[in-house]
Amino acid sequence: MIDLNHFTPWTALAGGILIGSGTAILILFNGKIAGISGIFGSLFKNAFFRQHQQDHHWRLAFLLGLIISPIIWQSVSTLPTVSIETDYFTLAIAGLIVGFSTRYGSGCTSGHGICGLSRLSLRSIVATLLFMASGVVTVYVMRHVIGSLI
Repeated sequence: MIDLNHFTPWTALAGGILIGSGTAILILFNGKIAGISGIFGSLFKNAFFRQHQQDHHWRLAFLLGLIISPIIWQSVSTLPTVSIETDYFTLAIAGLIVGFSTRYGSGCTSGHGICGLSRLSLRSIVATLLFMASGVVTVYVMRHVIGSLI
């Protein structure tokens, strides 16, 4: 839920510029796509199946940057309050569905929506349209179909 009373377009713009710059730098200087599921999946696969990978250092650095950035941001500003209103079982099932879907769809929202669209990939255009349509349908069903039954 976006708190429109405290929405700050300048920080959103800065975040978008940082994400775009980071993905552009990664592909220009490393030739790699900044899709989180692919980056994490390769590390996970190599760690558990003992496959040697030459380029695991940048993957670790990228994921470490994702973990450290909120800590750095917190020293400058207040982090938003996160409220998860469901149980751990539902979260685990949702996580498994997302994980399966990103592997089945050959990428996650960041890979397709940010990197794939910027490269005009037809597969990413279709995937992003499906992500957005699924989100719209899910919100509609949860708020207007299931929500009206409760």
